[in-house]
Amino acid sequence: MNWQALKKGEAAVSSKRTIIKVAAPTLAAVAVGAVAAVGLTANSPAQKQEGIASPAGMADKAPADPAKAFVGQPDDPATWRLPIEAYTTTKSQTSLISASRDQLIKKCMAEAGFGQWMPAPDLPTLGGTTLTDWRYGIHNAAQAAKRGYHPDADAQKAYDKAMMAGAMDKSGADQGQVRSCAQSADAQAPVAQPSQLVETIKGDSYKESTKDPRVVAVFAQWSACMKAKGYSYKAPLDAVDDPRFHNPYEVSGLEIATAKADLDCRSRYPVARTWFDAESALQIKALKSHQRELDKVKADNVSAVSKAAAVAAAK
Repeated sequence: MNWQALKKGEAAVSSKRTIIKVAAPTLAAVAVGAVAAVGLTANSPAQKQEGIASPAGMADKAPADPAKAFVGQPDDPATWRLPIEAYTTTKSQTSLISASRDQLIKKCMAEAGFGQWMPAPDLPTLGGTTLTDWRYGIHNAAQAAKRGYHPDADAQKAYDKAMMAGAMDKSGADQGQVRSCAQSADAQAPVAQPSQLVETIKGDSYKESTKDPRVVAVFAQWSACMKAKGYSYKAPLDAVDDPRFHNPYEVSGLEIATAKADLDCRSRYPVARTWFDAESALQIKALKSHQRELDKVKADNVSAVSKAAAVAAAK
């Protein structure tokens, strides 16, 4: 029985355009211990912020005002935060919920006579580490020079290893027993299900932002720049989607050369920032139209994180 598949179904994963060449979605990072559930922020790498603290004394960062976009370091898209992120669980919060559920399910399985059962490891981060990291294309010159449009080689290996581990369960437990224990964990540590409304806003804003006149114009500038270098692509992510670069274990010289040219043209024309600003404006409009529903989403997420924190603290 593939417990990893069950775990994937429970994880609160932020949807995003990803340019990594893997078949499975990226899940939360490794499990963490108790997290003080005093606030709800956006999906991002660990950074200092008021409101929530992880065991390592670090935290995730999000827009203070959900009606506004937040930009961290102007030249690093990975640090940018979209308005919708105020209504998603953070990476550390998602990991907390996952770890708390694993704790409860493992205890249930042991009581059912399957003491050998172990939860599958969470899949390590692969490619973009935040919602905005790689959402608008690559931006790390050093990485592109080595891997083109592919993620770090060691990260790919770690991801594949975790996938393999998640596909194996030697306890002999049947799927029904695992599901039963997973369901019994719901009362104490419910899953923070990704909100369909949030996912819709994310997807719609991304798609519609490409029609913004400012984005259309900067795409045209980028395309002309690439054409002058010998590459024929209409839009920045067309290069990412080039079928010649789809093998997750092979990085060709052509791919690296293309990625370098891509970044050079991005340095001349503000593709990512123009796109981010256009998408942020669309999200702000959507948030205002659905504020009541989104407030409920945030309350549900806060409740799920609080319950998970209580389970972790009682360990």
